Amino acid sequence: MDIGRDQAAQEAAQELSKSAYRQSGGSLIEKAIGKVLEWIGDLLDSLTGSSPNGHAGLAMLIGLLALIVVVVLWRAGVLRTSRRAPQAVFDTAKPRTAAEYRAQSEREAASGDYALAIRSRFRACVSELTKRTILDERAGRTAYEVVADAGRTVPALREPLQPAALAFTEVVYGNRPGTPERYAAVVAADDAARTARVLA
Repeated sequence: MDIGRDQAAQEAAQELSKSAYRQSGGSLIEKAIGKVLEWIGDLLDSLTGSSPNGHAGLAMLIGLLALIVVVVLWRAGVLRTSRRAPQAVFDTAKPRTAAEYRAQSEREAASGDYALAIRSRFRACVSELTKRTILDERAGRTAYEVVADAGRTVPALREPLQPAALAFTEVVYGNRPGTPERYAAVVAADDAARTARVLA
C-alpha cells in the first residue's frame, strides 16, 4: 500500500518520539560538553564543601585560573608591551646613513623578514630627517618623539610619521609581527621624509 507524504511524516515523528530515541541524547559534542560542565560543577562542590570555611578551595581555584591567564597574556606579549618604557630608535651612538639603512631594509623585506625591515626603514627615515636638518642630532630619541619633533618643524610630516612610529614601536619593542602592511607604512613615512618641503 502506498503511503502519502503527510502520513509518512506523521509516522516518522511518532517513531522518533519513542523513549529509545530520547534516551540516546544529543550529539557526541553535546554529551562531552555536558560531562565537562558536570565535572566542573562536581569539582566546585567538592572544593567548597570539603574546606573548613567553605570557600577556601574556591578561592584557590580562582587564583589558579587568574595565574594561568596572566602567564598566557605575558607569553603573548600583551603585558610586556603595555608596561615597557619608551625605547630609543637607534641602539648605537653612531647611526649609519639613511641610504645604508634603506638598502638594508630593502634586502630584509625581499627576504621576507619584515620585522627587521621595519626597524631598518624607520631608522632610514629618522636619518633622512636628521640629514635634512628637520631633526637635530639627539641621542635616545624615541619613535614618538620623532613624530613630535619633526611635526613641529614640518607639520605635514605628522600624518605619515604617526603610523610608522606605531609600527616601529609595536614590532621592535612590543613583540608584534612584522607585516607587509606595517612595512608599507614605514616606507611611506621614509618617502615623505625625503620629499617634505621645509619652509625657511
